[in-house]
Formats: sequence, C-alpha cells, structure tokens
Amino acid sequence: MNEKHYEVVIVGGGISGAALFYELAKYSTAKNICLLEKYEDLATLNSKGTSNSQTIHVGDIETNYTLSKAKITKRTAKMIEKFCLQYNLQDKIMFKHQKMALGVGEKEVEFITKRYNEFKEVFPYLELWDKETLRELEPKLVYADKAQTKDRPEPIIAMGAKDQYTTVDFGAMTKELAKAGQNADSSKTTDIFFNSEVEDIEKIGDKYKLTTVNGTVYTADFVVVNAGAHSLFLAHKMGYGKHMGSLSMAGSFYITNGEFLNGKVYMVQNDKLPFAALHGDPDILENGKTRFGPTALALLVLERYKGGKSIFQCLKTMNIDGSILKIFWDLLKDSEIRNYVFKNFLFEVPGINKGLFVKDARKIVPSLSVDDLEYAKGFGGVRPQVLNKTEKKLMLGEASLSEGKGIIFNMTPSPGATSCLGNAERDIKVVCEYLNLEFDEAAFLADLTDPEIA
Repeated sequence: MNEKHYEVVIVGGGISGAALFYELAKYSTAKNICLLEKYEDLATLNSKGTSNSQTIHVGDIETNYTLSKAKITKRTAKMIEKFCLQYNLQDKIMFKHQKMALGVGEKEVEFITKRYNEFKEVFPYLELWDKETLRELEPKLVYADKAQTKDRPEPIIAMGAKDQYTTVDFGAMTKELAKAGQNADSSKTTDIFFNSEVEDIEKIGDKYKLTTVNGTVYTADFVVVNAGAHSLFLAHKMGYGKHMGSLSMAGSFYITNGEFLNGKVYMVQNDKLPFAALHGDPDILENGKTRFGPTALALLVLERYKGGKSIFQCLKTMNIDGSILKIFWDLLKDSEIRNYVFKNFLFEVPGINKGLFVKDARKIVPSLSVDDLEYAKGFGGVRPQVLNKTEKKLMLGEASLSEGKGIIFNMTPSPGATSCLGNAERDIKVVCEYLNLEFDEAAFLADLTDPEIA
C-alpha cells in the first residue's frame, strides 16, 4: 500500500482549496503540501465558470448584504482583484462591466435611494442612476417594447458603478492559484493529485490518515477539507458537526440568444427569501450573452449532474431528525416561501418553464419574450445551505467546523468564491499556529489587500 506524508493535506480542488494551497505555498514556511481532487481536473463542480454567476461579490449591489457584511466582503473581494492583477490576468479571466442594483416600483425606488445614501461612504464610487441615465446605460431596463417606443409604467432607479472589476472565470482562477502555488518556491513539495476521492479520514495519534477510493493512503499533520457539500459528509463520518445538517440548493440559469445587457443587473432581495434574488449577467464564456438566474431548487444530491452515490450521501448529510423537520416546516409554513419553492420547481419543467421564468425576468427586461432565451443546460451547481439543529434555523453564508485538533471542514456557498482568499487567510493562521510554522502576514497583506480597506 502506497503512503505519502505531508505537513498539510487539502481535500477539494475547487477555488477554496486552491486558494489555501497557494497561500500555504507562498506565504508560510510549510515545506510539503498536498491538494487532493476527486475528479480529473480542478474546478469541475461549483467553481466551474458555468456553475456560478462569475460575479465578484463586493457587497455594493447585493441588497441581501448588511453594511457590516459588505465591509467584510469588500476586503475579500479586493483580494480576488489584487491576485489577478499581480499575475496579469486582467482582461483574460477578470473583466470590467458596469453593475447595478435596480429598484422597480415606488417601494423599491425608496429602498435603493436610502441604501445608496448609506452605502456610498463604504463604496464611494457608487452612483445613483435615474430613468434617463438608465436609458443611456441599459436601455432594455427602461422600455416596455422591443421597438423602444414606450417606457415601462413603473418608476425605476439604480445604484451602480462603471469602472470596477466585476467578473471572474472562477474555474480558470482556480487553476491559476494552483499554478502560482506550485511555482512559488521550488524548494517546497507542492503536489496535486487528481482522481483521488477521499473516502475516510482517521485520527491516528497526532496524525491524520486519509484513504482514497482507489486505496491510496496519505498522512498529514493537518487536514483542511474544502469539499463543498462533501465537507459536512466527511465531518459526520468522523463524528464532527452532528449539530448540523445540509440542504442542497441547486441554481439553474436561462441564457439569451444575444447580448441583452451591458453589465450586471441585480434586483432588490425579498427579505423573507433566504436565496439570491434574480439577476442578469453578461456571460464571459458565452460571448457576452446574458444569463438570467439563478433559480433555487432543493435537490437530493451533493453534486449537480453526477447522481449515483451523491444521492445517498445527500440524505446522510441532511442529518434528518425532528430539528431538521422543524426548520423545513418553519420555512414552508410561510406562503411567500412556499410559493417561491413551488415556482422554482416549475422553472425546471420543460414546456412550461420558459414562459413562467420570463414573467419574473421581465422585472429586469420588460420586453423579454420566450423566444429570447433558452434553459441553460448543464449550467448551475449545488450549494450546501447549512441547517443548524441547535438553533433550529437555516444558516446563511460560509460555515467552518474545527471541532477536532488539526482538522478543519469548510462549507462555502455563495459568496464562497469571492471569499476564497480571505477564508484561506483565516485557515492559514490556524494551520501555522498548530504546526509552529511561520506565516508571512506582512507580505500577504502587501500583495493581496488594500491598506485603505480595514
């Protein structure tokens, strides 16, 4: 039996795993690091460019972010930009578009105006755009007809920005992070192994033993599991995180047959709904065609388009008991949430899905018709939404488990890609302290952060 030992083994070759791999290789004194990926390449699941909206979530136009969360997200989003600029990846995998949060109707116009006045201190580049400005920037938001002769009846306003980096191919960035990690220091061992699905992790003394499906054994002084929804599955197998369950939410998209928007257009979030509001994005992998979405659909899988044992693993990870059922009941007893869940299910049904989806998307583009777009087959991913059994509620945002010494399990739904370098910064400090390694925080901060952002 083959056995390989490393100071740190990272499980999961998505953008979160690659970010930590990069930071350990470049900014720590770790001498041997390993990244294990279950499939044949990096970023084949949620980090893949077609699996997410390719958005750098800064917090300026996402109306479900509080001001305090936006301040945190602004710092980690800047890391994405700084990394790409450091490696000359702008206009290759990172791009500038205009972006905005659009308010439709008197109530939302008031909300956006108030929010703009509150958020412009943190994001001084934000502008407030009335209907006439929007007529120039995004005419399809204003006109009710394709001939552009008649305005939509509702009042509209938007808060937005023009000259900012907004869009990244996170799949390509994952590979750039891994490459930069392997090139950071030739004296270090920085191994990446594909087709290496971790089946079991076992604590033996002060080490961890990781066994893959194909029988290869790795040992490590420290393990970080960045395996999406599988992180909690592996934690449960070790007896950790039993107070948590996981609800797998799939997001699907619809894509237009041409360019419909010049930039990203986000909608005002319904506070009752725990999932992202509909938005439109120019797709950098589809020649600028506009992608509308995501929908929100609960699926009994940990991975989209894989099936198989992922269904069994999903049921195990859901960790169903009375507390989990109460969380579901509390969500579904609200008629707005219940109708939202049902409608999103219908968005997946061929024959009726396009007509239903277009009705929602017309809030962004009033003249949109069913002939303008298609269901984007193969697009979208699965995000683990953590269920807290102790508090009996759905947890939003990232969750991290470190119940065991020398091991961390991370679950990173949106904005996990944007936060990848910031989350890795958090974890590298834990790893270095535990292993008595040095973390060159000064170099890290100089390379990847803006001193003006606290």
